Formats: sequence, C-alpha cells, structure tokens
Amino acid sequence: MISELLSGMAHSTTQGMVGVSLIFVYMVWIIAIGLIRVGEAMAEDKAGGHH
Repeated sequence: MISELLSGMAHSTTQGMVGVSLIFVYMVWIIAIGLIRVGEAMAEDKAGGHH
C-alpha cells in the first residue's frame, strides 16, 4: 500500500505529491498516537491501575 503511494507520487503532479505527503504524515500520526496510548495503558496495568 505504501509502496503504491510512493510510486504514484514519483510520477505525479506537485499537487498529487503534496496530497500523498499529507496522507502519509496523517497515517504516521495515527500510528504514533496509537502506540503512545497502548504504551500508557500497559504502564498503567503494570502499576496496578484500575480498569
């Protein structure tokens, strides 16, 4: 999926390149927030946090 985005970006207009870049940044942002949330939840569980 990501390779398709990158290959499409390689031969597209400037507008297309900006759009793909924004989608890529958005995906990375979502994944990063998800990992942070999971990390916080796991830290709470280890500290004997309540459910």
